[in-house]
Amino acid sequence: MSKTEKELAFLRDLYIETDWTERFTNLFDDHYKFSDEEKILYVNAGAGNHALALREKLDDEVEIFGVSESRELLTIARAKADAIQANVDFSIAFPEQKYDAVMADATFVKPHELKGFLAHLANFSDKQVAVFLPSAGSFGEVFSLLWETLLNLEMLDKAAEIERLITEIPTISKIKETAENLGLTKVETMAKSEFFEYDNGAAFVNSPLLEDFLFPNWFDFLNETEMEKVKNKLVQTIDDDALEMSSSFSVKATLLVGEKQN
Repeated sequence: MSKTEKELAFLRDLYIETDWTERFTNLFDDHYKFSDEEKILYVNAGAGNHALALREKLDDEVEIFGVSESRELLTIARAKADAIQANVDFSIAFPEQKYDAVMADATFVKPHELKGFLAHLANFSDKQVAVFLPSAGSFGEVFSLLWETLLNLEMLDKAAEIERLITEIPTISKIKETAENLGLTKVETMAKSEFFEYDNGAAFVNSPLLEDFLFPNWFDFLNETEMEKVKNKLVQTIDDDALEMSSSFSVKATLLVGEKQN
């Protein structure tokens, strides 16, 4: 049974922002250099952790605006800001103005939506655009296990969809090309491999990251009954696998930074 937006918001705050999002925001913090920005827009700010961390690092004169993906996440982000009296203007809609820097979490943006997403970011930027997301080479271990699972379930017609999931994740060069075609200049990319490990098949399949965020994003070709069959068989496939690494996977965390020419 799918979870409510309120349940997903709590999971995002308790698990995803620490176990998943921080892998990407650490890459951002290591490589993005702030200069003379006066207004910053943070898109897909989630429960607000990284936006609030940036608030502590930057001068008080810098205005930070955060856009959360749902009202439930917005409530959590605002509560955190109020608790520490942090001046971050959280909302669920893009404030209609231009910003010196627009940054975004695109880790759950579907690959076929990435071009439109980047274009939207660029429209609101006067200078810098920065976005972090997984690039090609991510989730290979998961997709291999899923392909094996679908074959074992004799769902050969569904197994073909796994190839689509693999090939639609953009390469770093494709991400860079998309940004340049949208008019961004001085485009740079940085990447780092991140590894996610679980004790067994059940821990893998039932982890909030996979069960509640990645699986729903990937498996629009399965109905609810098929999804449960696949998840149950996937647990067995992992636990029956003699390879110790079968309950782990890697992600190529990628940061893109470019300049907007006006």
